[in-house]
Amino acid sequence: MASSSSKLLLKHTLLHILLIILTILTPYASGCYSAIFSFGDSITDTGNSVHRSKSSEPLHFALPPYGETYFNYPTGRCCDGRLILDFIAQNLGLPFVPPYFGGRNASGAYNFEKGVNFALVGANTLDDSFFEERGISNSYTNSSMRCQLSWFKDLLPSLCLSSSDCNKLLQRSLFILGEFGGNDYNRALLAGRSAEEIHSYVPIIVDAIASATSELIELGAMTVMVPGNLPFGCAAAYLTYFESSDKEEYDPIGCLIWLNNIAKHHNALLQKKLSQIRERHPHAAIIYADIFNAAMPYYLSPWKFGFTKGAITACCGAGAPPYHFNTSVACGYFPSFAFDHPFKYVNWDGWHLTEAAYRLITKGLLEGPYTIPHINTSCVSTIASAEYSNFE
Repeated sequence: MASSSSKLLLKHTLLHILLIILTILTPYASGCYSAIFSFGDSITDTGNSVHRSKSSEPLHFALPPYGETYFNYPTGRCCDGRLILDFIAQNLGLPFVPPYFGGRNASGAYNFEKGVNFALVGANTLDDSFFEERGISNSYTNSSMRCQLSWFKDLLPSLCLSSSDCNKLLQRSLFILGEFGGNDYNRALLAGRSAEEIHSYVPIIVDAIASATSELIELGAMTVMVPGNLPFGCAAAYLTYFESSDKEEYDPIGCLIWLNNIAKHHNALLQKKLSQIRERHPHAAIIYADIFNAAMPYYLSPWKFGFTKGAITACCGAGAPPYHFNTSVACGYFPSFAFDHPFKYVNWDGWHLTEAAYRLITKGLLEGPYTIPHINTSCVSTIASAEYSNFE
C-alpha cells in the first residue's frame, strides 16, 4: 500500500500534468515588456516600507542579515537576497523595480521609466474598515491594495506626456498584482479568529483582487499577472504559532493542513474569477501565477533541490528546533541569528522564503507550467544582458 507521502507526491504530479495540459491549450501572454508595475505585500516590497517608516528604531528587515546573499546589505526586502519580482525583472531584461517611496533621484524627480513598485510589508487586500468592523485591530500598516492602486493612478500622468503615450506605456507593461490575501488571513488568524470565520473572508478578498484586476485592464493594461497564495501552512511562523499535539492536523511533510486549505480555497476561487475576467476582456492577458504549486516540490522533496537543511526550519530566527522561530523576536533583532548558507533553506525568517527558493519558484513561473496563460519569454534572449539573464 502506498504511503501518505507517496500519495501526496502522486497528487502533486497529476496536478503538474494538468497544469502542463492547460498551458498547452491556453494562448501565450505577450513576452516583451518595457516596464513592470507591481503591487503587493512583503513578498514583493523592494524598500517602500523602510522609506515610508517614521519609526525612530530601524525596522527588523532593514537590519543584517537581511540582504546578505545578493546585495550584501539590507535593502528593505524581507529576504536574504532577491525576490520573485526581482528575478522576473532580471529575466525580462529590465532593471530591479524601484520602490515608489524613496524612488526620487538627487534632483527630486521620479525615475520610473522602467516601472515602479507600490508593495508594502504588511499590506492587506481589504481596507482597514473591514477588519475594524469585526473588531480586528491592525498596528502595522494601513496601505491596502486600494491605496496602492490610488498611488499608481496619481503617478500615471507624470509618466507620459499624452493619453496616447500613456496607452502605449500601459499596453507594453507587465502588471503584477500581488501576492495579496496573505496579510488579511494573517491579521485574522493572529487575532484568534477561527478557520471557519476566515474561510468566509475568502470570497470577499478574492472579489477585491478581481475588481482591481479589472480596473487595471480598464485603465489600459494588457498584461496582468495575479499570483495566488503560497502554502502558508508550511511557514515556520505559523507552525510555531499554531503548533499542535494532534498529529492529524499535519500532512506527511509537516505542514498544517487547515492553514494550507485556506490558501487552496483562496487560489481556487481566484482562478475562477480570473477566468471570468478573461471572458469579459479577451484582448488582455490575465495570468494566474500558481506560486503555491510552484513552491510545493521544495516542501515535498527539499533535498532534491539542494535544500539540505529542509523546508520548514527558518534560516534566521531565535527559536528552538525544529522551526527556529520566536514569536517575540524577529530576525534582525537580538538575539536572533542566521545559520550559514541560506541557499540550503527554503524558509528565511519564518514568514518569508530565501532567495534560493524564490529563484526556483520564478523559474517555475517563467519556464514551467505555473503561469496560465504561460508568459512567452522568447524575447528574453535578444534583450536581456548577461547581468539579468539565466537566474544568475
